Amino acid sequence: MKKKKFGGFIALLVAMAMILSYSIAPIRDGVGEALDVVLGPLAGMMPFYILIIILSAATGLYSSIIQKYTIDYERMTEVQERMKVFQREFREAQLSGDEKKIKKMDAKRDKVMKEQMELSQQQFTPMAYILIITVPIFFWLLFRLGVTPDATVVMPFFGSHTLTDAVLGPVPAWILWYMICSLSISQVVRKSLNIGGI
Repeated sequence: MKKKKFGGFIALLVAMAMILSYSIAPIRDGVGEALDVVLGPLAGMMPFYILIIILSAATGLYSSIIQKYTIDYERMTEVQERMKVFQREFREAQLSGDEKKIKKMDAKRDKVMKEQMELSQQQFTPMAYILIITVPIFFWLLFRLGVTPDATVVMPFFGSHTLTDAVLGPVPAWILWYMICSLSISQVVRKSLNIGGI
């Protein structure tokens, strides 16, 4: 158990480091430029929005596969069901004013909360693996958009925009397009791999 907790902590640190590296321009630009050696030729072969679809599909695929093999979905479902039952029973005890049952439920609460915490920690590991692959792709997309700022996309409900336009508050079109494609494709992958939701 201690080994699992330590692994979750390391995964969280890795995930935070990956996210923080976004704010360090030399790292962000260096990674983007390095990846351009591999992905740059693809950008010349197709419209940029199609390349985003391909990269987001890859994201949906590998994130679903990583989660399938690092998260115990059966146990997650069991814990979530126990939590629902506990919350329902605890609310009923409070509404009825049954002090004896409330005390009994209070003793049980620690166990239920501990299971919830373990579930949350279990999700740090796949998140770190996913970020290790996804963050460099985002760095490359940012780098490439600096080279081709006039690339456009036509999105449902938002119409035609250049990929650098802010379309949903401060969210640029390329991120929204990436998210729409990735979430749509990952749902298909999850269904085919029989993976539950998080």
